[in-house]
Amino acid sequence: MLIKKPSDIRSSEITPKSLYLRRREFIQATAAGLVAAGVAACTEELGAQGGGLPKLPNVKKGSPFNTTEKLNTYEQITSYNNFYEFAPGAGDGPKNASHNFKPGNWKIRVDGEVAKPADYQLEDFIKPYTLEERIYRHRCVEAWSLVVPWVGFPLKDVIDRAQPTSRAKFVKFTTLVDPARFPMQRTNLLDWPYVEGLRLDEARHPLTILVVGLYGEQLPAQDGAPIRLVVPWKYGFKGIKSIVRMEFVEKQPVNTWQIQAPNEYGFYANVNPMVDHPRWSQARERRLPSFFPTWKTQMFNGYADQVASLYNGMDLRKNF
Repeated sequence: MLIKKPSDIRSSEITPKSLYLRRREFIQATAAGLVAAGVAACTEELGAQGGGLPKLPNVKKGSPFNTTEKLNTYEQITSYNNFYEFAPGAGDGPKNASHNFKPGNWKIRVDGEVAKPADYQLEDFIKPYTLEERIYRHRCVEAWSLVVPWVGFPLKDVIDRAQPTSRAKFVKFTTLVDPARFPMQRTNLLDWPYVEGLRLDEARHPLTILVVGLYGEQLPAQDGAPIRLVVPWKYGFKGIKSIVRMEFVEKQPVNTWQIQAPNEYGFYANVNPMVDHPRWSQARERRLPSFFPTWKTQMFNGYADQVASLYNGMDLRKNF
């Protein structure tokens, strides 16, 4: 039986402004102490793990955005995935089906309502940006979670480079279509290509990053190689993988899971423990490798202090 949902909840009621400001001041005052306490241990752990993929050079570490929670291992992060282009459902299917995936000659198009549209080779697309390591909580809608040391750069930097026009309100992302590399694209499991979107202010938020690596190495295929989106306060399906296009648009794009199951998946996908998925509760989560949902789910996945203001005045039950 489903847990009864509360009445409509406004974000201002979830995170009162006075509380938000006090907590933000506290975090700013203690950031240096948190980093000092956690980064050394995380750095030691990072140095001991990897999957044998090429190392990424000159990665900036010690981000102020890092969580100090215990990292999941490389094996845990790369062995339990959702990536429907390789296999349906969550688990080790994407890892097992992606052994022969080669990113080779990857191209990315940036277009739409921008002053500087362009087609890039992956290397040229990444070149202007400083790669940095960010340790983020990663929460999947199926109520499992991980703590992941992603390597990437702020999406905001790409947006500034493209120079959106005044008509640009959203960013629409598209995954590669290539059945030779993605075997499930030979089926009608989803309406290919996979599409996702963000409101422009969400895309510009400093927590939002484009990821090209994991544990200091190039991104494994099953985790979205060679480049993916990570928006840590949202459920994992918003983190579109293997991106080939970023289009700036005026109207809100319809994402893949809205098409597939509109009663279950909305556009925003903000982590909200007070709104259940129609088939299960979101109030608790299981931190892999645990089988048991012993972790209490945090509003906005624990990033409420940073992002709650983006949704002031919105009904977060309606805009799920």
